[in-house]
Amino acid sequence: MRSVFQRDRDRIIHSTAFRRLKHKTQVFVHHEGDHYRTRLTHSIEVAQIARSIARALGLDEDLAEAVALAHDLGHPPFGHAGEEALDEAMAPFGGFDHNEQTFRILVSLERRYAEFDGLNLTWECLEAIAKHNGPLEGPGAGAKARARGVPASIARYAAEAQDLELAGWPGAEAQVAALADDIAYNNHDIDDGLRAGLFPLEDLASVPLTGEVIGIVSARYPGLEPTRLIHESVRRLIDRMVSDLIEETRRRLDGAKPQSVDDIRRLGGPVVAFSEEMRDKERALKRFLFTRMYRHERVMGAAGEAKQVVRQLFDAYLTEPELLPAEWRANAPAAHSPETARLVADYIAGMTDLYAFDAYRRLTGSTSP
Repeated sequence: MRSVFQRDRDRIIHSTAFRRLKHKTQVFVHHEGDHYRTRLTHSIEVAQIARSIARALGLDEDLAEAVALAHDLGHPPFGHAGEEALDEAMAPFGGFDHNEQTFRILVSLERRYAEFDGLNLTWECLEAIAKHNGPLEGPGAGAKARARGVPASIARYAAEAQDLELAGWPGAEAQVAALADDIAYNNHDIDDGLRAGLFPLEDLASVPLTGEVIGIVSARYPGLEPTRLIHESVRRLIDRMVSDLIEETRRRLDGAKPQSVDDIRRLGGPVVAFSEEMRDKERALKRFLFTRMYRHERVMGAAGEAKQVVRQLFDAYLTEPELLPAEWRANAPAAHSPETARLVADYIAGMTDLYAFDAYRRLTGSTSP
């Protein structure tokens, strides 16, 4: 009754890691409020945008949706602050990267099925997750990939299980999912930042893309109440970015004339992309959000507390593996060993914000970091 990519999507939705996204935050920690995005709502928004783009381009919607729903499964609690803390703690043991962690979940850490570990997804879906941000080797690899090298789990899987063609570009559906991620978080961070009062609507007037759209909405609906003005502007921003991406991708496809999926992987660059003008505007928006939202003192204060929680949990479990739950403790060979460090990272990365705070309180007896 289902295609293989529909089966991929369904296994992702039914996974434990997917359910935990409900209580993993993006920018704001759990006690900030009920209306801010979580990793779960973000993933659903990415999947909706990815399906729309894939449909318009005649791609496989189910594959694009599966990749979109899975792309953040490996994020630890507390968003990027949690990832930075785990990466620092794991520095002597190979570091921590949420893309690699997502891959580990999909191929080994989910243990629900009788015949295999992981979710036994298709090659296309695993390739898309492994190369979420482009090639990991060769001339197409990005600066981060070149600096860190191929993550150990992905390199081992590609060598021992299936060749993931790490030097090639991923398929078009994977590229769609990656840019749908950018579209979703840029726009919902505008929405969340405005609702949180981190910056006023007027400050977005100086940002090229947002200034244009807010001006149009304000002129068409004078006196519109702020919440409606924000939502109307954000939905139009998403529409502009999606429309631009579809138009530019069609232009690139017309020029490249690929005859197969393999042709797309061998093009030497992405086929799914924004126009140069939109790319410049999107970068300006990211710069605004970085300085006015992600580096806001309120966000940075919460991030500092989150990092302290993650780091103290890691140090405690690494030093005393007997503090781990029984099913995890049984697989921890020795304190301070690389194997125990990776196991501890897996355990902490699977925590929700709420569970991490509770674990911290149980270990320290403190009600706050």
